[in-house]
Amino acid sequence: MSKIWYKDYDLDEVNGIFGKYMTGYLDIKATEIQEGMLIASMPVHDKVKQPFGILHGGASVVLAESVGSIASNMVINQAHFSAVGMEINANHIKSISEGIVYAYCSPLHLGLKSHVWDIKIKDKNGKLICISRLTVAIIEKK
Repeated sequence: MSKIWYKDYDLDEVNGIFGKYMTGYLDIKATEIQEGMLIASMPVHDKVKQPFGILHGGASVVLAESVGSIASNMVINQAHFSAVGMEINANHIKSISEGIVYAYCSPLHLGLKSHVWDIKIKDKNGKLICISRLTVAIIEKK
């Protein structure tokens, strides 16, 4: 795959973005930037569990949308464009009640006006917890 990132990003820079707002509250962090993939982690603790003690599906969606949205912004020239979520879906495959989950985000489509991301959320052993697809609109800044 050809180079997709607009510039060379480092983990500290990306984690400065993840450290704010909801992603910061949920302790989501970028763990690796590969060519063609952004990987982020989220601990499974009380902040992200539903009342029955397992990872809340909504928290998985927050992780998926966050990693995909940030990845889209890493692809574009942010001086001229913004990337904003349009649609997300998620299939919750397996439950998890403790540990860390990892979101593996890779592009399915990188167009001028939209991006589509495939996000697979897995546990530390690589077992699939959730699979998500995120569509992002690329809009020109005015």
